Amino acid sequence: MPEMDIKLAEFVTSTADYKKCPPPKYPEFAFIGRSNVGKSSLINMLTGKKGLAKTSATPGKTQLINHFLINNQWYLVDLPGYGYAKVSKEKRDKWHQMMKGYLTHRENLQCIFILVDGRIPFQPSDHEMICWMGANGIPFVIVITKADKVSQRVLMQNIKDMKEILKKEWEPLPNIFITSSATKQGRDQLLGFIESCL
Repeated sequence: MPEMDIKLAEFVTSTADYKKCPPPKYPEFAFIGRSNVGKSSLINMLTGKKGLAKTSATPGKTQLINHFLINNQWYLVDLPGYGYAKVSKEKRDKWHQMMKGYLTHRENLQCIFILVDGRIPFQPSDHEMICWMGANGIPFVIVITKADKVSQRVLMQNIKDMKEILKKEWEPLPNIFITSSATKQGRDQLLGFIESCL
């Protein structure tokens, strides 16, 4: 399959309320993950635009639902990170309401990309998010990030352990993509997957 060519990637809007998202006239693909999972870097790598999504050394930088229009054909949506400890309970509850509203009511949402840090063991917050998507019937795939930041042995062990945990609830297992923003590993596969959904 020829690789999708991204000619245009532009920021459209940020909002804290799914009701204020752009009109749902294009298919939508959303990216979500724990704070500091490398979401902004992955989005910039996929689109080929360095500063499109704001990267930051401070976890929890994305606080809003951010829409980017790609090739005038589909929306890429950057969702706030979860599992960041230094956030008040009130802020966390607000985040849950915002995400729940968006994920369950956005009718043009095609697929969620759940980002999982390949350097560390599978986290309970990621497991929880995956189970929640399944329970709510929201289509998703798993994207392993930072594959270049860890030895192949550790990476494969972390993925194997994750699969063992997921096997208890999932048959078959969700799609899993392995990526690195630094080496562009997985870029063609992810864009190819999006293209196959369009």
